[in-house]
Amino acid sequence: MSIQSQKSPVSELRVALTTSDYERIVKFYCDGLGIEPAAIWENGGGKALILNMGSATLELFDETQAETIDQLEAGKRVSGQIRFALQVPDLNAAMERLLAHGATLVHPPVTTPWGDYNVRLQDPDGMQITLFQVMEK
Repeated sequence: MSIQSQKSPVSELRVALTTSDYERIVKFYCDGLGIEPAAIWENGGGKALILNMGSATLELFDETQAETIDQLEAGKRVSGQIRFALQVPDLNAAMERLLAHGATLVHPPVTTPWGDYNVRLQDPDGMQITLFQVMEK
């Protein structure tokens, strides 16, 4: 069954990321990915924004599958319970931009057995991020 072929009872996935250094993480994701905020708000003395990140899916892995993906992308089990996976049109350009904005390279790019080009990074707060580029078949 195709992900696109059925009407989902959920119309949007939002991931809420809390940080102790708001300005740093906003700069990392906005400038590092080249994304303008879709919405910004302040209430109760706090700050928040929304970044549109394209279509969203939720991947559910058991420990064995998480180990397999970490081995492919990072050479060892390194990600926590949550890891971002972001599809980008040009992996090398996106990787360089994020590295210039504070990302840490966890493992150099690899070609996966299914033909994608992936790299594992870490954001300034330690969140594991996979950037992947779907390669022409």
